[in-house]
Amino acid sequence: MWNTSSKPTLQTMAGGCTSTPIMSDGLGDGIFAVDGEKWVHQRKVASNELLTKSVRDFSGAVFKTHGVKLARIISEVATSDQAIEIQDLFMKAALDSIVKVLLGIEVDTMNGTNEEAIRFSNAFDVLNEMTLYRCVDFSWKIKKLLNIGSEATLRKSLKVADEFVYNLIKSKTETVGNSGDDLQVKRRDILSRLLESGQTDPKYLRDIIFSLVVAGKDTTASTLTWFIYMVCKHPNIQEKIAQEVREATNLKDNSSIDELADNLTEETLSKMQYLVAALTETSRLYPAVPLNAKVCSSDDTWPDGFSVKKGDIVGYHAYGMGRMKYIWGDHAEEFRPERWLDENGLVQQESSFKLIVFSAGPRICVGKEFAYREMMIFSAVLLGSYILKLRDENKVANYRTKFTHHIDGGLYVQASPRFANASP
Repeated sequence: MWNTSSKPTLQTMAGGCTSTPIMSDGLGDGIFAVDGEKWVHQRKVASNELLTKSVRDFSGAVFKTHGVKLARIISEVATSDQAIEIQDLFMKAALDSIVKVLLGIEVDTMNGTNEEAIRFSNAFDVLNEMTLYRCVDFSWKIKKLLNIGSEATLRKSLKVADEFVYNLIKSKTETVGNSGDDLQVKRRDILSRLLESGQTDPKYLRDIIFSLVVAGKDTTASTLTWFIYMVCKHPNIQEKIAQEVREATNLKDNSSIDELADNLTEETLSKMQYLVAALTETSRLYPAVPLNAKVCSSDDTWPDGFSVKKGDIVGYHAYGMGRMKYIWGDHAEEFRPERWLDENGLVQQESSFKLIVFSAGPRICVGKEFAYREMMIFSAVLLGSYILKLRDENKVANYRTKFTHHIDGGLYVQASPRFANASP
């Protein structure tokens, strides 16, 4: 990033921490914990898988199925006129979706029907939290050696998460190995595709899975949570999005949630330019990863003349950058989806170095399109079906310190059907 040479001189720093070993227990040799040739290889693997038409079509179907499930859970709450904590629900929906796309199985943490999957989800969250704690706990290596305190908790959570994923890999390996040439049996999930391509090392597959779960769960869920918070604070924007969804899908007022989801095709989603703008504006103000850093892999001089040395740590604050008047104008702190639209109402692209949410340059996120598809489908199903309001309309959301940008204490919302005669 920010360098004048053709060779990248900044390498990913594990979660903004100063050493890769901090991440290695949880992510192993996954893409967020390695650099050099291993990073290049895994990025190529991720690009090849996430950007294929097969995975795109499969993931779209998964997102629609889980979007409907999400809406039905909210429907039950709307009927009883109660509030629901939507951040936790988004976390579960995102986990269910990414596991289905990666492994081809339903873990159903949204409805809580799979106890083993719930244990994995809880363990994975604790694992991430304890890994973050290492960044400020300089005694973590001693605690790890003695297996005490936070490191004992991390080890216990890691064992639960590993056992769950390794069992799935073993089961999937046996399934793919016995599938023969039957095209009906071949799965479109990423693990099956990797196995079919000859990648059979369980540790390698485990590290890829863990990294992609990290990339596809909390980031998407936190962005969706802030998005709901903002459209509840700006009901006129919520109404514009809902109207756009109904017009794009060409549905009647009495259409069911399933009919709405079925009509969320690539063509109809491409018409939802205002929704894309609102999601992008949310990401500008509330980036999923608010603080990040890189390590210089060689000496370099930036365009403004500032010099950096090999080994220097370069941090950047995406949250602060998204609110700078110098970059975004006098109304930088206002929620204005229109700033992303041209005179024809079409989304206009900005430099990824200006909107740094998905990183930029050689390390730009390969899952950007994947994330937008998931967020758009979930948002379209919810806002096309329900009017959402904050339980406490005066609530001012504060963030919780984690790798990703969560709302502290969650977000409680109340829902009412958008159309009285619509079927659930």
